[in-house]
Amino acid sequence: MSLHDLLVAQIAAHGPMRISDFMADCLLHPEFGYYTTQQPFGESGDFITAPEISQMFGELIGLSLAQSWLDQGSPDPFSLVELGPGRGTLMADILRATKGIAGFHDAANVVLIEASTKLCEQQSLTLAGFAPEWIDSIDDLAPLPTFAVANEFFDALPIRQFVRDGNGWRERQVGVVDGVLTFGLGPNMPQPALGHRLEDTKDGDLVEECASATAIITSLGQRINDCGGTALIIDYGDWRSLGNTLQALKDHAPVDPLSSAGQADLTAHVDFEALATAAPCTFSRITPQGVFLERLGITQRAQTLAQNMEADTLDAHILAHKRLTHPDEMGNLFKVMGLYAENGRPPAGLEP
Repeated sequence: MSLHDLLVAQIAAHGPMRISDFMADCLLHPEFGYYTTQQPFGESGDFITAPEISQMFGELIGLSLAQSWLDQGSPDPFSLVELGPGRGTLMADILRATKGIAGFHDAANVVLIEASTKLCEQQSLTLAGFAPEWIDSIDDLAPLPTFAVANEFFDALPIRQFVRDGNGWRERQVGVVDGVLTFGLGPNMPQPALGHRLEDTKDGDLVEECASATAIITSLGQRINDCGGTALIIDYGDWRSLGNTLQALKDHAPVDPLSSAGQADLTAHVDFEALATAAPCTFSRITPQGVFLERLGITQRAQTLAQNMEADTLDAHILAHKRLTHPDEMGNLFKVMGLYAENGRPPAGLEP
C-alpha cells in the first residue's frame, strides 16, 4: 500500500480532509511520510536550504545570535535552539563561528526541535561532540534565556486554505474523484479568525491560515519575554497571505502536490503578519534576507574566504554568495524577522 492508497481509503470512509491534515500525513506519516522515508536535502535530494549553499549563512546567523547574547549580559546558562534543524548543518556552522566568543559555548545548552527520527539521527552525527538535546516543542524548553533560529521551519507547517464567499468562507479540501485525489471546496461557513480579512479580500480570493505556526510563535515569544533571549525567523513569504502558495518539490522541480503524496516536499509561504501578531514580545520589521546578510558583512566574509580558493571552488563560492543575497535569487524571496524582549535590542542585522 502507498500513502496515496491510504489517503483515498481514509477519504472514502470519512469524507474530504483538510489540507492541513493532508500535509501532515504527507510529511510525517510514521510509515509513508516524506521526512520518514526520503532524503530531502542537498543536490541528491529535493531542495537545498541556505546553510547547505554556503557556510557563510550559518556563520553570520551565529554571530548575530552571539551579539544578542552579549548585549543581554552573557547569561549563563542559556538555551541555543534551532527549530527544524535539517541535517544539523546550520547549528554546526553557528557553533563553529561562535567558538571564539568567550563563555558562549560553556553557557550554551544546544537544543533541537525535530519531529523526524530519521533527521535526528543525521543531526546527532553532524553535531557529535556538542551533546545536543532533542525536544518535541518550545513548551518543553527549560525556563532559561532562549536564543533561537528557525530557518525554513514555518513554511513546512500544515496550513488550511479558505476561499472568500460573500461574508463567509469555503474551506479548500482534498477529496477523491474516480479514485484520484482532487481539490474541492467545503460549505460556506463563518471563520471568526479571518474576520479582519474581509477588509482586504473579495469573493473568490484565497487566504491561508496556519494555527500551529501562531501557537509556536506565541510560546516562543512568551519564553523570550519571560526569560530573555531573541529569535531569528527566516523563511520565504511576506507580510500578509493572499493566494494559493501550496507547493510540492521533487528533484528540485515543482510537482503536483496531490500526485506525489509522501514522495515530495510540501510547503507554503509564511504569513509574517500572523506570526508578528501572535508574538507576545517585540518583533522587528521584516527584512529581505539579502539585506540582512549584507548588514552582517557577508560580502566581506566572502572576500576573505575567496583569497585561498582555486578557480573551480571560487566560481562555486561566487555563485553561492549571489544565490543567498541577490534580489532575483533568495535575497528578496526570503525574509527575516527578529523577536526580542520588550525594551531590548533587535538582533544584529535587523536594526531599524
